Amino acid sequence: MTKQKILIADDEPLARQRLRRLVESLPDYQVCGEAGDGDATLARVAELQPDILLLDIRMPGLDGMGAAARLSLLSNPPAIIFCTAYDNYAIQAFDVQAAAYLLKPVRKDALAEALTRAGRVNRVQLRALSGSNTGQETAEGEQLAVRTHRGTELIDIAEIRYCQADQKYVTIHHSRGEAVSDYTLKELENAYPHQLLRIHRNTLVGVRFIQALKRTPDGHNLVLLRDDLGELQVSRRHTTNVRQWLQGRQSG
Repeated sequence: MTKQKILIADDEPLARQRLRRLVESLPDYQVCGEAGDGDATLARVAELQPDILLLDIRMPGLDGMGAAARLSLLSNPPAIIFCTAYDNYAIQAFDVQAAAYLLKPVRKDALAEALTRAGRVNRVQLRALSGSNTGQETAEGEQLAVRTHRGTELIDIAEIRYCQADQKYVTIHHSRGEAVSDYTLKELENAYPHQLLRIHRNTLVGVRFIQALKRTPDGHNLVLLRDDLGELQVSRRHTTNVRQWLQGRQSG
């Protein structure tokens, strides 16, 4: 049986160590990483894709409640268990869909019960249900952590409509808005080759939003996006790749 991955987020190293010992004493779970503040927590969630997050509330910068609120916007967030010394956040915890609320010092039996309660359909179960042992790579449920002026923002890879480069920054247009990042198009293309298709030296497009390839009267090619989301210019160099991708989807 695959062990569920646990991320521990707490600004106190001793608290993280204690939680790690408790988790590692339970047979069905493994600690995949740690974070010391809210922004680092979001970045680690995107990087490690944990199934369950053990989250402190009072942390420097973005606190645990703020991090949980951002995670709750995702299509497939980790289950959240708050581990805190304060009992006055319990009602807010339900607002961000927390699976459990534990007071420090956390007891082993209470943690074990909370982890069991957090056993909703999480990433481990989704992988089993979707038969991902077929070897096909997918970004379903994966997130990209983007540093913005608002702090760290998490974007569902499957919700990226297109990415456009402008000088040294890339703007990521997604279903909840847009974010300016310092990722390069090449980095995004290499990281998500099955989800983002190059259509221009300045543009990647989310394949699930591609509807068709259109040729204009003056000889230019455009990608039509689904749901009337607009059109994007396709360079002559990348037209063949786009056409082949569309043909592959039709034959598949």
